[in-house]
Amino acid sequence: MLLLNASYEPLTTLPMRRAILLVLREKAEVVHGDSAGKALHSATTALSVPSVIRLRRYIRVPYRRRVPLTRVALMRRDAHRCAYCGKRAETIDHVIPRSRGGGHVWENVVASCKTCNHRKADRLLDELGWTLNVTPTVPRGLHWRLINGESHGDPQWAPYMARVAA
Repeated sequence: MLLLNASYEPLTTLPMRRAILLVLREKAEVVHGDSAGKALHSATTALSVPSVIRLRRYIRVPYRRRVPLTRVALMRRDAHRCAYCGKRAETIDHVIPRSRGGGHVWENVVASCKTCNHRKADRLLDELGWTLNVTPTVPRGLHWRLINGESHGDPQWAPYMARVAA
């Protein structure tokens, strides 16, 4: 479910349970229901499954200089591809190992497959003769708040996602 601020600005994605609770507590309203027309039923109420909901009150979003480093965001930045061999990534790896003074920051962390991560262990790239396929950088832009937004594919989200990309 896509959560919009009162100003129709996209805030984040939510699990269905959280979205339903916001609607039932009248903290949010359904903007678009599920495109398949699905509904949830209780003994006394029927509620269409929401695809997009909007908060009734405006929430001020704190400004952050840097996008928080999370596993999900890192995998999204690297498109789930290993920075060393290009195969599907399952783990994260510190380019300069933490045991050698490397930090847990965007510029030092990449997505990695299990094989490359195990083979690299706590060694430096120079010691192995490896190179990175990509240069790790800090992601920028408002769309990084919507971790799963671009890959969702719900056509009802398109008008709101266009505002984020602009």
